[in-house]
Amino acid sequence: MINPRTGQNLAKITDVLAVLAAAGWKTEIGIKEYGGHSMLLANEAAKGNSDLVIAYGGDGTVNQVLNGVVNAKQHSVVGVIPGGTANLWAGDTGIPKDPVEAALALVDSEPRKVDIGRVTVQELTFPDGRRVSVKGVSKRLLKKERHHFLLMAGLGMDAAVMKGVSKPLKYQLGPLAVGLSAAKELPEQRPFPVEIVTTGERGKDELVWTGEASQIIVGNTRRYAIVLEMTPNAYIDDGVLDVCVITNGGALSTMQQLSSLLLHRKPDNVSSEFFRGAHIGIRVPASVPLELDGSTINLKDYLSKADYAALQEESDLEHVKVTYRFDSLPEAVEIAIPRTYSGKLFEHDNNAEKEHSHKVDEVEEPAKRTGEQEPNEQTELQEHTTHHVTQALHSDRLQKETLTEPANRETVQLVDVLLDKGRKVQVVGKAPNPAETHTYIVAGHTPKRSSRAGDTTPVAVVINQKTRLFNREGAHVSQDALTQLQQGDVLIVEGKKSKRGVIAATRLIL
Repeated sequence: MINPRTGQNLAKITDVLAVLAAAGWKTEIGIKEYGGHSMLLANEAAKGNSDLVIAYGGDGTVNQVLNGVVNAKQHSVVGVIPGGTANLWAGDTGIPKDPVEAALALVDSEPRKVDIGRVTVQELTFPDGRRVSVKGVSKRLLKKERHHFLLMAGLGMDAAVMKGVSKPLKYQLGPLAVGLSAAKELPEQRPFPVEIVTTGERGKDELVWTGEASQIIVGNTRRYAIVLEMTPNAYIDDGVLDVCVITNGGALSTMQQLSSLLLHRKPDNVSSEFFRGAHIGIRVPASVPLELDGSTINLKDYLSKADYAALQEESDLEHVKVTYRFDSLPEAVEIAIPRTYSGKLFEHDNNAEKEHSHKVDEVEEPAKRTGEQEPNEQTELQEHTTHHVTQALHSDRLQKETLTEPANRETVQLVDVLLDKGRKVQVVGKAPNPAETHTYIVAGHTPKRSSRAGDTTPVAVVINQKTRLFNREGAHVSQDALTQLQQGDVLIVEGKKSKRGVIAATRLIL
């Protein structure tokens, strides 16, 4: 599911598709056309039994795809290719910023079960004392609205700032657009009354805090606003949510809070309150905005028409209280996590608890599954190489020359031909393909044939046990040499190329 961002995320889609095709994945593309479309597309993909649903965009797109998959109640894994402003989830889990390298990391990933947060509206309390329960309405709306979050939920200043961000400006300026909105919105923000309730093991609610706050963060992960850790003790698999409340204080406490955020990247303990729980109730004025994973939520989407009409009759929403219910849903969704990730966000060791329900099915050889081939292009090169080497050896025999190392002599001549006739591929990135033993995928660009100089096309080279590897001196090298490949290196490749840009390498010079 792609958020095109005025075309920015479509620029490398051909490169990404080549990598996924090299892994043997059959992909279908869905492009967001309007608000909420990504969630609908993800929901349809999950209901269609897609093994993997990829969110290609920012944290808002990830949230949309997450909700679509969860609401489908199927077993699709969520994958992420970053293409947004903050890309917090990608940064938290070690997914590269470059979409091609992110696609390679996605191939070399494993599904892991993670907790997610869910928010619903429990109750509206009106100034005349009326209390309207909307719990049943939230359940009914759960299938079509965004109730789930992966990273965090925010009440207060951050939601007001994100609500004021212009999307066209955000796509153009990135984080600077958020800064401009903050400069406009923050002076208008005022502290608001808060009540926080947690549900104990026996299901009994307990009031744990009441007071005034300027910001509330309900964290499922740690990072916030790219560089801060507002809930530094959160784990993605601990079954609880972490709450940080920035309390209302005087000038001194405000300075302490700002200093702590700037210097330590964490909130100050003096003017902050912290809570943890699997089920948390937070009561705030209806005028306080809400955001999930950086995208604002409309309160009316959580209410019935009758309840929303009653809310609209109130002249001042500050006097109407909304009770939000935040629940941790343990192991609610599977997300593709790079195998190279350190595991910082996970409390439990995946190797100790790895399940066997995701066994990889046997697949065809890459050369047989990569689609249609370019007509005889590399076949002619192979024939030319074989003919050239055979002719040279035959000439040597006629001249009765003695070859002390015939294999080396043959290899040197073979490499000379490949260097002259082979396809040059400039490396963008590489990754092992865990679905196949001793198989690597190298993404890169190769000059277009029958085109003007300088034009290139994206390719993904599949290197397996059948691929013969050489250095430029003609010596055989092992696959271990592939680990030393760097971005910008140039390979010489022999092998057929599919229409998707996949080259099944038969010979390769490093």
